[in-house]
Amino acid sequence: MRSTSDTLFQPISVLVADSSQLQSQLLVGALRRRPEFKVSACEAEAASLVHELHKTPFSVCLLNPTQCDDMCFTLIRRIRAEAPHMPVVLLIESYDHELVIGAVRSGVRGIFCLDESPLRSLCKCIHSVARGEPWFSHQQVLELLDVVSQVPSLRVVNDRGRTLLTPREEQVVALVAEGMSNRDVSRELSLSEHTIKKYLFRIFDKVGVSNRVELVLYAVNHSETRTAEWVPGIPA
Repeated sequence: MRSTSDTLFQPISVLVADSSQLQSQLLVGALRRRPEFKVSACEAEAASLVHELHKTPFSVCLLNPTQCDDMCFTLIRRIRAEAPHMPVVLLIESYDHELVIGAVRSGVRGIFCLDESPLRSLCKCIHSVARGEPWFSHQQVLELLDVVSQVPSLRVVNDRGRTLLTPREEQVVALVAEGMSNRDVSRELSLSEHTIKKYLFRIFDKVGVSNRVELVLYAVNHSETRTAEWVPGIPA
């Protein structure tokens, strides 16, 4: 007779989307030997993934693409659109800063390096994301915190590509473009509202606009987002 715990036990349904058939077979075989998982597999491309997601609800998707590039990030967003409540774990061989940021912005809930961690760690990763918990290494978390803590900056140029503004003025433009009021900008940059107003008048003069709306429109057409170092909050 089956116990109550056996009756209540529900395996975690895992979809392995791998660009390598051999690697997929090895990974799926290893996971299927674990009774807590119910594993399916498909190719790491949009048509196959969409077909599987429409056919069966999954608890977790393990995505192992050929390359971790813009096409990969687009595929992650497609998966999230088709199954918004299913966490995606990106399987990688090695990672860098841009990969971590791009993957998280695309919607992954975990990044797992196959070459650096054993299978038991991957099993822990699957359990964690299935519970709604993210899975990132300590270094990856530090990199994400660095990005979140940075003040955004827009490199504003004229028609000849010449930089028009100082780093602090570029930060002010970026925050205004995000819809912040003078008070919000002053709090973000630890400056007085009076100083922010002085920055804005100076920026208006340099760019050749007369109000915030014109400044935002100019920034949209004559700027690019870039990583910004913190500029000390000194008075203008």
